[in-house]
Amino acid sequence: MTKRKVVINPQRSFTEAFKRERVKEYEQGSYSVPELSKLFKISGALIYNWIYKYSTYNKKSCILVEMKDSSTLRVKGLECRIKELEQIVGQKQIKMDYLEKLISIAETDLGIDIKKKLNTPQSTGLGQIKRS
Repeated sequence: MTKRKVVINPQRSFTEAFKRERVKEYEQGSYSVPELSKLFKISGALIYNWIYKYSTYNKKSCILVEMKDSSTLRVKGLECRIKELEQIVGQKQIKMDYLEKLISIAETDLGIDIKKKLNTPQSTGLGQIKRS
């Protein structure tokens, strides 16, 4: 039988300045708790303890809910979608204005009522409409 070697990681201690800097990065939105945990190889629970201790607005009594997708990223996406939709509406409005103008020019040049009206007789498609 061979003996197994067990490597014990030394206990690390962090300075208060280091802890405050990680909390500041979290509060600014630079990193999330899981990202800080992976980056510095620190448990998430320890980072949350630092947040409760050193944060300016997150205290122990409040519950932290961290979204997987950043809300600012979602807002930017929605603003982009709104801009696209406004552009589409603007193009449709220009097309409607163009067609309205085309109809009014055709009515004045040809002397025919093109717009549908309630009391207009149906057209046979063979020339002028007989008016009663």
